[in-house]
Parts: sequence; C-alpha cells; structure tokens
Amino acid sequence: MSNDALKLPTKQKKVQLWVHPSGPVVGSLFIHHNDDGQDEAILDILNHNEPFVVFQVDMPNEIRFYNRQSIIRIEYNDKDSINQSAQTLYCTIHMMDGSLIEGTIKEALPPEHARLYDYLNKQDNRFLKIYTDDDEICLINKSYINQVTLPDN
Repeated sequence: MSNDALKLPTKQKKVQLWVHPSGPVVGSLFIHHNDDGQDEAILDILNHNEPFVVFQVDMPNEIRFYNRQSIIRIEYNDKDSINQSAQTLYCTIHMMDGSLIEGTIKEALPPEHARLYDYLNKQDNRFLKIYTDDDEICLINKSYINQVTLPDN
C-alpha cells in the first residue's frame, strides 16, 4: 500500500497566527478539499475538538503542531461569500493583551437568538469570526476576549 493512499487532499491557506505567549507567526494552515469541491472553512478547522492543528511556518520553514487553546487569533484575507440572511453585528473586541479589534460579525442567526450576546455565547464554537474589512477576517479565541462593546448610537 502506498503512503499516498493515506493522504487527504489538502491545500495551504496563508494566515497570520497569534499564539500565546510567542506572538505572531506567519505561515499556512492545511485546508481539506472535500469531495463536493468545497474547501473546509478555517473557522471549522479551529473549532474541531482535537487539541492540535497543523501549521506550516514560513520562517524557519517547518511544520508545527499548535495547541488550539494557545491560539489567540488568526488573521487572513478572503473573499468568502456571506449568507444574504446574515445578521450584521458591529462591535469592538477588547483582548486580554490590551489590543482592540473593531469589525462586523456577519452570521445567519435564528430570530430568537439574533443578538450579539447570543452569538458570543454559542457553546459549540471556541472561535468567532469578525470582518475587520471587506476581505480581511479575524478568527478570535473566545477565551482570550476580555470584553465586547457595542458602538455608540
């Protein structure tokens, strides 16, 4: 049996990973390419239950396995399609390291749970997705969030 038969089809997605306590690391995540032609979403990769994620570091050129709990946030550019029924929730995220991340959460939420509070408290997600610009996305580990504030009306 060939080793190739055991490999999953993947491609790499360039990201900037912020890891506690080291700081930023530039490299690529491995994205699974599904049989239906869709690529696995980075948010789904981070919200898996397995404790480690595979990461290709640019400098030095090496493979690392990062513990998901130590990942503070991931930043990347993407023109992903947004569900037209998505709620638009503006907010500022205050991180434990003192940094502020301003942006928009765009998520399809049921009407009875369409508040920012509801989205932040979704139990099945360790990371949340915020758009900091039209094609700039930040995935934030909720355990590193100090507080979230709404814009002044």
